[in-house]
Amino acid sequence: MSTMRRHSKKRDAILSCIRRSHLHPSAEWIYTQLKPEHPDLSLGTVYRNLALFRESGEIVCVATVHGVERLDAVTEPHAHFICEQCDAVIDVDAPCDDLRQELEQQYGCTVQRSEMLFRGVCARCKNKDI
Repeated sequence: MSTMRRHSKKRDAILSCIRRSHLHPSAEWIYTQLKPEHPDLSLGTVYRNLALFRESGEIVCVATVHGVERLDAVTEPHAHFICEQCDAVIDVDAPCDDLRQELEQQYGCTVQRSEMLFRGVCARCKNKDI
């Protein structure tokens, strides 16, 4: 039995905020961005709606950076790079599909989900050190 979600302006604003952002935002960042437009918005409301979006597959958690979940509305398989200095989460163009197919062919398995994550120092932080 499927349950219908009630439509709300806050819920729409939260999902729209994630979809517009390329920063892979945290719940706290979303809350800070939306609070001026929605003064009665609570952080709890943001977290509850994020849980609904994750459950329905509308968003994914990319990684946890220093204890903070970072989110993405792009749910198709793709890789990410996390900067260990500035905590930036960057989309990476990597051959995820090719790797998945190779893995399935070589090992006879079926990949249902994949996550590819690289960590290091981004170009901006690397150039600051020079």
